[in-house]
Amino acid sequence: MITNNKIPSAGGKYASLIGLGLLAIVLTSCADASSRTHPSRSSQSPSGPAVTHTASTAPSASHSPATPSPETKEPVVTEATLLAVGDIMVHMPQLPAYYDKGTDSYDLTSWFSQVRPILERGDWVVGNLETPIAGKDLKFTGFPRFNAPNELADAIRGAGIQLVSTANNHSLDRGVPGVQRTLATVRKAGLIPFGTSADAKEQSRNVIEERNGIRMGFLSYTYGTNGIPIPKGKEYAVNLIDRSAIKKDIAKLKKARADAVAVSLHFGVEYQRMPNAEQTSLAKELIGAGADLILGSHPHVVQPYEEISIPASESFDGSPRKGVVIYSLGNFISNQTGDWKDVGVIFGARLKKTVHTDGTVGLEWKEITTEPTWVHIVWKNKNRHYTVIPLATELKQRSFSALTAKDYEKMQTMYSGIRKHLRKLVAG
Repeated sequence: MITNNKIPSAGGKYASLIGLGLLAIVLTSCADASSRTHPSRSSQSPSGPAVTHTASTAPSASHSPATPSPETKEPVVTEATLLAVGDIMVHMPQLPAYYDKGTDSYDLTSWFSQVRPILERGDWVVGNLETPIAGKDLKFTGFPRFNAPNELADAIRGAGIQLVSTANNHSLDRGVPGVQRTLATVRKAGLIPFGTSADAKEQSRNVIEERNGIRMGFLSYTYGTNGIPIPKGKEYAVNLIDRSAIKKDIAKLKKARADAVAVSLHFGVEYQRMPNAEQTSLAKELIGAGADLILGSHPHVVQPYEEISIPASESFDGSPRKGVVIYSLGNFISNQTGDWKDVGVIFGARLKKTVHTDGTVGLEWKEITTEPTWVHIVWKNKNRHYTVIPLATELKQRSFSALTAKDYEKMQTMYSGIRKHLRKLVAG
């Protein structure tokens, strides 16, 4: 049962953040979630563990409704779901099958055809864009310095992804001009980028997206840029992990009336399936500083998620806090295979906001869902063809004609393994 904690405010209209608690731990496929209609969006300025927390919020004229009607004296409740996917990469073998010589263009939409129905259910949908999209004149390349066709941005948006974290170790693969072009390209496709900036003014912007009256702030940082130096005077180009700077950015979003803050961190060690001490330390510190959800990337394999509890003595506002972190979402699309590199996860967290009759506000991470994914690769007409398969959904429906009996056997093994792995840090 989901509890709804009503927290009285000490003389103020809004309650202080006191934390989140796991109420049940049962993994689920996102495909089992009920369909939702997309709310209007603001501009920039097999059942998972149920997770609950109460978070502080400041008054916002844009919230609707902000206060229960005096006539009804009933709490006002709204909900919204955040979905997140991992590394979106383009290695050279991924492109030939999708090139149309007649139009000199690519169509990459089929990569995401099987996951689109799941992603479209999200209210906020986030992906880690781990490649510049900087134009054909800068040459399309894969590892070690990436540059993907513009059509990738259209395919990502067409799949249902709305926001892309752009701070990662490949952000500068085409230099600062590549950063600027990538930002222009993804925005033209209708995506909202965060983590890199075209200039200093843009770096100071707040990325806060409102869904169903709930304001979610987004931040993104990377451990580095593969040894490519950020030019002097252009430090704005890529957000680097700096604990003090991140804390200030979280506080800035809270001041701008973000109800909750999601922080994307490009950190950890490649191909390691468990987080290291640096990852766990940083996650704990940021939850204590006001972050509510941390979305990890970089290892290219899935790492577990967990609940982090922060005592009042270590919290930014003197109240006990709890938050959720998934240390690595793994690869969403790439040419990497074997040793779990072709397995990712669609990670979901449903947020419930309650405005009580006395004016106090409660936020609860009501439910977490995980839908593991697998990149299916098949040779056809001398080219490789790619499709991201939602494992639980496809194992149940068995509707994708390109899969063989051997594929389904492999998928069942992967699904069982990754479900257990995701829960390794979850108590109970």
